Amino acid sequence: MATVEAAAGAAIRSLQFRRQNLTLTPPTAQLSLRQKSRLPSPVKFSQQQLESKTTAAFTQEENALINALIGVQGRGRSVSASQLQEVERAVQILEGLKGVSDPTGSSLIEGRWQLMFTTRPSTASPIQRTFVGVDSFSVFQEIYIQTDDPRVSNIVKFSDSIGELKVEAVASTKDGNRILFRFDRASFSFKFLPFKVPYPVPFRLLGDEAKGWLDTTYLSQSGNIRISRGNKGTTFVLQKETEERQNLLSAISKGGEVREAIDKFINSNKSTVKGEFELLEGEWLMLWSSQEVTESWIENASKGLMGKQIIKPNGQMKFLVDILLGIKFSMTGTYVKSGFNAYDVTMDDAAIVAGPYGIPAEMETKFTLEILYSDEKMRISRGYDDILFVHICAGGGAVQK
Repeated sequence: MATVEAAAGAAIRSLQFRRQNLTLTPPTAQLSLRQKSRLPSPVKFSQQQLESKTTAAFTQEENALINALIGVQGRGRSVSASQLQEVERAVQILEGLKGVSDPTGSSLIEGRWQLMFTTRPSTASPIQRTFVGVDSFSVFQEIYIQTDDPRVSNIVKFSDSIGELKVEAVASTKDGNRILFRFDRASFSFKFLPFKVPYPVPFRLLGDEAKGWLDTTYLSQSGNIRISRGNKGTTFVLQKETEERQNLLSAISKGGEVREAIDKFINSNKSTVKGEFELLEGEWLMLWSSQEVTESWIENASKGLMGKQIIKPNGQMKFLVDILLGIKFSMTGTYVKSGFNAYDVTMDDAAIVAGPYGIPAEMETKFTLEILYSDEKMRISRGYDDILFVHICAGGGAVQK
């Protein structure tokens, strides 16, 4: 995105952010918990062996980039070294393919683009540092350069109920792929106000700091993906259309209708999968569950409502939760295939661990785990007490068996 060298003022400080607080109850040396599972209702469609799903909207190389972005948080603010390497490799491949020639002269570049990923967000302008890394916000860039008043705008949408911030720039083009811009106005549009609130930045006094350029290094033939590089060395990945996995993860980050997004996603994949889904090995981070956490963290941890689920070879499974200051909750057990997309899980070896020391906890949890969807990046399942879970694979990706 194009940048602005001015911090957001007091106008945005009134925005409320929701935060979940977890009350930790001190563990005791001996705990007892017996839990029964309810068998989930059977799935009505077969899953696993994902076929390479290349739609008219995205090519195989573009899908590789989208796949690399799954699990990246804060549009790049929180990204592991392996994730960043995968994204950069996919970006370089697409830039090597060139895409649409003379992108600034193509009508495909016009319209509203959603920012999916950016490098160096911590060294970007204050507006990027303030907003881009917040997953609950949507960040867009509008390009209209084939008009009598060519403009580029950066938009931060706080929510449907609150409104947005729009920073606009006059624009011109150069050499077929470069957009030159100069910011000249900005304002907040709040849903609860009948007028716009000016963004308190004196653009005219900023001089060259209000100017910049943006090169389009890849524009897809479908006009759905764009890669750009800015004058401060930042790389941006933007999309006009998003795929269903991205829509589901967006609903989770924004606190939207996640169940509806899950149903839509699963239905969209009915015709693109064959056989069964496997319980893939790897470290899976719990991103969302249909049951909210309770005050008892030990109960939440034993149900898999917190932390990581580590799937190991030979039917081994572990729940691992970071509590605080190097103290962890660990619970290991086994899983055995018991039906179509289903596994019987027994977790019966729990402990509170601090370095090489551990306090055993007498616990046992049994349930049937049903895999509703799984690929190397994301898994949707139904577990203990019919709770729905969405996990993303930490690090690179899950291991195919």
